[in-house]
This record gives sequence, C-alpha cells and structure tokens, in this order.
Amino acid sequence: MPKPKRTINAVVEETLNPPHVLPPHQQIARLKQAAGKNLYHLELASGEIVLAELNQKFRSTIWLKRGSYVVLDTAALADRGNKLGGEIVNVVGDEKAWRKMSYWPAEFGVRKAAYGDDEDEDEGPQMPPEDDEDEQG
Repeated sequence: MPKPKRTINAVVEETLNPPHVLPPHQQIARLKQAAGKNLYHLELASGEIVLAELNQKFRSTIWLKRGSYVVLDTAALADRGNKLGGEIVNVVGDEKAWRKMSYWPAEFGVRKAAYGDDEDEDEGPQMPPEDDEDEQG
C-alpha cells in the first residue's frame, strides 16, 4: 500500500525550507553515486567520500539523483561500528534558498553549465559538428 499523500507532501515541504542553523554533527554533502539498498556515496566539502544510509522517512518518497545535495548527520550511526559514515537526514529541495544560508560550504559554489566550456556559457548547448564525409560520398 502506498504512503498517504499527506505524508509525502509533508516530507517534500520539509526539504524546501532550510533550517536556520545546522548542528555541529550535521553537514552538507553532494551525492556522488547510489550504492543500492538505500546507501549512497557522498562527497563532503573537504573532498572526502563517505557511505551514508538514507533516513527511513525519505525511502520510497523522494528519489535522489547524482549531483544533488543532502544533509549528512555523522553522529547518527556512530554507535553501529560499521563502514557507514552517517545518515542522510534531509534533502536540499530548494537549492537557491539553501545556498543563501551561512552554513552552506563555499566548496559547493555555483554550478557550472553542463554543456560547453566556461567561455561558451552564454551561448547554451552546442550541436556537434557536421561530418563533411557524408556530403561527399
């Protein structure tokens, strides 16, 4: 049976609004890769890669994609004694609002364009060059 719509909406609403302050054991991390079974490889602002588990309230409610940002709680799973570096306790929904907060790491600066070089940013996506061989033969 699927989760009730009110539960899904409450979780989504929580991800849109950033907290005023983050506790010292929580930090912003970038999602690098899904490892399966609600485990994810995250990149911290220091460049370190850690394995983290997704909190129960986000499972089957919010799907994460590579490059998105999450809040990692490093103290949540410290008593387990395994290779997990923490637990994902929140997902950055409205990235613009989260970036305005004082605790946002400077290492996660403004995203660059996905296509082209830095100098071609204002031109937008580029089409591949046409092959002259097809016209001749």
